[in-house]
Amino acid sequence: MGERPILRLVEGGGPAAPAVDPGRVPDVWAFQADCARAFADTWVVRGFAATTITSYTSLLQRVLDHFDRPVWRIEPAHVDAMLHDLLLAGRAAGTRRGYLDMLRAFHTFVRLRYAARIRALYRVPVHDPLDRFNRLRHVWDDTPHPLPPSGERLTAFFAFARTRLAAVSDYPAAARDYALLRTLYHSAPRLSEALHLDLYDVHPELGPTGKLHVRFGKAANASGPRPRWAPMLDGLDRILAWYQSDIRPLFPDTAALFCDAHGRPLKPETARDRLTHLLKAEGRPESDRFTPHDLRRACATHHYEQGMNLLVVQQLLGHRHIASTMAYVRPSLTFVEDAWRRATQVAVTGLTG
Repeated sequence: MGERPILRLVEGGGPAAPAVDPGRVPDVWAFQADCARAFADTWVVRGFAATTITSYTSLLQRVLDHFDRPVWRIEPAHVDAMLHDLLLAGRAAGTRRGYLDMLRAFHTFVRLRYAARIRALYRVPVHDPLDRFNRLRHVWDDTPHPLPPSGERLTAFFAFARTRLAAVSDYPAAARDYALLRTLYHSAPRLSEALHLDLYDVHPELGPTGKLHVRFGKAANASGPRPRWAPMLDGLDRILAWYQSDIRPLFPDTAALFCDAHGRPLKPETARDRLTHLLKAEGRPESDRFTPHDLRRACATHHYEQGMNLLVVQQLLGHRHIASTMAYVRPSLTFVEDAWRRATQVAVTGLTG
């Protein structure tokens, strides 16, 4: 077999069949790469957003990299080995389902479009490597979901980050990171949504404490962005007012609210890396560390613990289905006892007048 090509998506144009030079059997990796490009082209034809196509293309490449053989020669045991490797690597059940979904979709595309050609060229039939033992239910949510960071944990973290501003060499970047992380916690946008915010998306005049216009809310099934208004809670309006007046002018004059040194919107991987670096500098054990998305989960959980209605939490997070919100809310281990104590106290107060 030849060297395995890297999948690159050429935007525009419809799906084309892999080219075959008459009289010559093409290298299997080159043929698979052509199939993958044709598969990716179908996303363009179906009108998927560019960011979705980029994400899907990256996932398809990662899936194919798990196998030392082309997709039409994958057997169920090879799929089991991939799932085992993902489990050992600590990948969540949802991530493993995503790998299986992409493998199933690409294998189905190859089987329906090119099975006859593959049989003629390589003398092998194209069988389905996904049987009833490695279907989606085989990797149901068996990964334990850790609790989001507590309110006390985040209070200590933000106090550290605020104090550290006086000693860092790159003050503008550190202050920007502080404002971004506070935004993720107090208004609960996804990281990608927050990094799509522009300066004019901050509206302090709306509502009691102002709102953020999340214009690029997460979409699903190529439905397009789902914009929403996110309230600036728990003093976020004052933090962003400080950031816009004192910190943002230290960066280039562009539209992005949270930008890099060149004025371009900060990249998600950069924001994650900078949070990881900040957590390491804090010096706490790894069990106390968290991700940008954990701040969104913490926001939902803490507001629910404080009595916010679950439907209101759903609106805050921008979820279409309440089931998605319920998966985010992870109350503390003493939540039931705390609720019982509050209810008992109300009852006692009512009886005593």
